Amino acid sequence: MTTTATSVTTMVCVRFFASLREAVDREVVELALDESSIVGVRAKLAELLTNAQFEAIDAPGVQVCVNQTIVRGDVRLETGDEVAFLPPVTGG
Repeated sequence: MTTTATSVTTMVCVRFFASLREAVDREVVELALDESSIVGVRAKLAELLTNAQFEAIDAPGVQVCVNQTIVRGDVRLETGDEVAFLPPVTGG
Protein backbone atom coordinates (compact mmCIF):
# COMPACT_ATOMS: atom_id res chain seq x y z
CA MET A 1 0.00 0.00 0.00
CA THR A 2 1.36 3.40 -0.98
CA THR A 3 0.35 6.60 0.73
CA THR A 4 0.71 9.86 -1.11
CA ALA A 5 0.92 13.10 0.83
CA THR A 6 -1.26 15.83 -0.54
CA SER A 7 -0.84 19.46 0.28
CA VAL A 8 -3.87 21.60 0.81
CA THR A 9 -3.66 25.21 -0.23
CA THR A 10 -5.71 27.76 1.68
CA MET A 11 -6.99 30.78 -0.28
CA VAL A 12 -7.47 34.00 1.69
CA CYS A 13 -8.26 37.61 0.85
CA VAL A 14 -5.91 40.18 2.40
CA ARG A 15 -7.04 43.81 2.69
CA PHE A 16 -5.00 46.89 3.55
CA PHE A 17 -6.62 50.01 4.98
CA ALA A 18 -5.82 53.75 5.06
CA SER A 19 -2.08 54.53 5.12
CA LEU A 20 -1.20 50.84 4.73
CA ARG A 21 -3.15 50.70 1.47
CA GLU A 22 -1.04 53.62 0.24
CA ALA A 23 2.19 52.06 1.52
CA VAL A 24 1.67 48.74 -0.28
CA ASP A 25 0.05 50.39 -3.31
CA ARG A 26 -2.92 48.03 -3.35
CA GLU A 27 -6.16 47.52 -1.47
CA VAL A 28 -6.65 43.77 -1.82
CA VAL A 29 -4.51 40.75 -2.62
CA GLU A 30 -5.58 37.11 -2.88
CA LEU A 31 -3.06 34.69 -1.40
CA ALA A 32 -2.64 30.94 -1.76
CA LEU A 33 -1.10 29.74 1.49
CA ASP A 34 0.81 26.55 2.20
CA GLU A 35 0.86 27.50 5.90
CA SER A 36 -2.73 28.36 6.86
CA SER A 37 -2.05 30.97 9.52
CA ILE A 38 -1.20 34.62 10.11
CA VAL A 39 2.45 33.55 10.09
CA GLY A 40 1.84 32.09 6.62
CA VAL A 41 0.22 35.34 5.45
CA ARG A 42 3.18 37.36 6.69
CA ALA A 43 5.65 34.98 5.02
CA LYS A 44 3.81 35.17 1.69
CA LEU A 45 3.56 38.98 1.91
CA ALA A 46 7.30 39.18 2.65
CA GLU A 47 7.86 37.41 -0.70
CA LEU A 48 5.33 39.54 -2.59
CA LEU A 49 6.06 43.04 -1.25
CA THR A 50 9.19 45.17 -1.28
CA ASN A 51 11.10 45.47 2.00
CA ALA A 52 9.71 48.98 2.60
CA GLN A 53 6.14 47.82 1.93
CA PHE A 54 6.49 44.83 4.24
CA GLU A 55 8.00 46.99 6.99
CA ALA A 56 4.89 49.21 6.82
CA ILE A 57 2.53 46.31 7.56
CA ASP A 58 4.92 44.76 10.10
CA ALA A 59 5.38 47.99 12.09
CA PRO A 60 4.51 48.25 15.79
CA GLY A 61 0.87 49.17 16.35
CA VAL A 62 -0.45 47.62 13.12
CA GLN A 63 -3.47 45.49 13.97
CA VAL A 64 -4.50 42.32 12.19
CA CYS A 65 -8.13 41.27 11.81
CA VAL A 66 -9.52 37.93 10.69
CA ASN A 67 -13.09 38.09 9.45
CA GLN A 68 -13.53 41.55 11.02
CA THR A 69 -12.26 40.52 14.47
CA ILE A 70 -8.96 41.87 15.81
CA VAL A 71 -6.59 39.00 16.59
CA ARG A 72 -3.33 38.78 18.48
CA GLY A 73 -0.58 36.30 17.74
CA ASP A 74 -0.94 33.47 15.27
CA VAL A 75 -4.39 32.28 14.18
CA ARG A 76 -5.31 29.33 11.95
CA LEU A 77 -7.01 30.32 8.69
CA GLU A 78 -9.45 28.59 6.37
CA THR A 79 -10.20 29.11 2.70
CA GLY A 80 -12.40 32.17 2.27
CA ASP A 81 -11.16 33.98 5.38
CA GLU A 82 -10.48 37.70 5.14
CA VAL A 83 -7.32 39.05 6.76
CA ALA A 84 -7.07 42.82 7.19
CA PHE A 85 -4.15 45.00 8.20
CA LEU A 86 -5.13 48.21 10.02
CA PRO A 87 -2.72 51.08 10.72
CA PRO A 88 -2.19 52.32 14.27
CA VAL A 89 -5.06 54.49 15.47
CA THR A 90 -4.17 58.05 16.39
CA GLY A 91 -6.20 60.94 17.57
CA GLY A 92 -6.76 63.22 20.42
